Amino acid sequence: MVEKSEGNNCNIVVGCGISGAVIANMLATRFNEKVIIIEKKNHIAGSCFDYRDDNGICIHKYGSHIFHTNSDIVWEYLSQFSEFNSYEHRVLALIDGLEVNIPFNFNSLYQVFSKELALKLEKNLLENYDYNSKVPILELKKHEDKDLNFLADFIYKKVFLEYTKKQWGILPEEIDPSIMARVPVYIGNDNRYFQDKYQGIPIDGYTELIKKMITHPNITVMLNTDYKNIKLKYKRLFYTGSIDEFFDYKYGKLPYRSLRFEFEEYNKEFYQKTAVVNYTTSEEYTRVHEYKYYLNDKSDKTVIVKEYSEAFEEGKNERYYPIVNEKNILLYNMYLEDAKKIKNLWFLGRLGDYKYYDIDKAIIRAISLIEEIQENDKSFNNSSNL
Repeated sequence: MVEKSEGNNCNIVVGCGISGAVIANMLATRFNEKVIIIEKKNHIAGSCFDYRDDNGICIHKYGSHIFHTNSDIVWEYLSQFSEFNSYEHRVLALIDGLEVNIPFNFNSLYQVFSKELALKLEKNLLENYDYNSKVPILELKKHEDKDLNFLADFIYKKVFLEYTKKQWGILPEEIDPSIMARVPVYIGNDNRYFQDKYQGIPIDGYTELIKKMITHPNITVMLNTDYKNIKLKYKRLFYTGSIDEFFDYKYGKLPYRSLRFEFEEYNKEFYQKTAVVNYTTSEEYTRVHEYKYYLNDKSDKTVIVKEYSEAFEEGKNERYYPIVNEKNILLYNMYLEDAKKIKNLWFLGRLGDYKYYDIDKAIIRAISLIEEIQENDKSFNNSSNL
């Protein structure tokens, strides 16, 4: 157990997910500073936690995590801790009984429409948008061309509407545009879910990657520990938990969506054609993950997980996705203003920043935060190589 006095000259990092691990690693290795990581869960790696089951399959406990980035900085940083395979994510959606490429692209046109109609729509899209560009569905819905309006209405109803209601509990129009833009209509034939320069899965898994990040004499990890129950003194505090909980919900609770996972094992090599299949209009679950695809695991059995979206309820489930809209951002900003009044306290990560971060964006945020603090805090080791 860490005594309170030990925290006096330590950096405290609350949360051992990717954001917390990057902060701890940089403080320990680049600035030779002591760090205590405090984690509620009984394991490191946060929602990226994965493990090998009895079948030798690498299981992502909290749903699929696919690494992708265009950032050379992020790629070079993570490459210190793990090699990555060349996995490129492809997703199918079940639409009227047909398996269709997602994001919806030119190949999707020919999967759901007659060849004649698909060709007409493809030509029309190319007359209005650049090849290999991405168009948010709500933007496409505003188009005045009757054929494109027909297409937008079809995609909206078959791909976005019911899925969004299941995933977020609200209509697409009620979500921040940045969220809806994550799955655009793709003007081209590329079936990959992401087009980033770097893509892949850590060859030994995310847990091992993060373990290497935080294995350092300057870093102490406390699992099964709630920060609010120990209140260590600190030199700096980096908090990746929910900002509203930190302030005891003084202005009200920020809403989140949660997830429920149902695991199933089958005595066959594969359950579906790709790692993820979205159920946009049918079934109560939103998607099915099949984990063997990520690291090309070999087994006569396969493991899938059915993912259900539900409202976050404290004490019942976990926070996963902040519901970003104007009203909730105003509430978040009230907490942020209070946070700014506390010296040497920073919030980050999906819960701390109340933002929907991909892995690479969370890393960029953590690196940028350390650089920002370094500029304003002369107590950092002068030998820093940042």
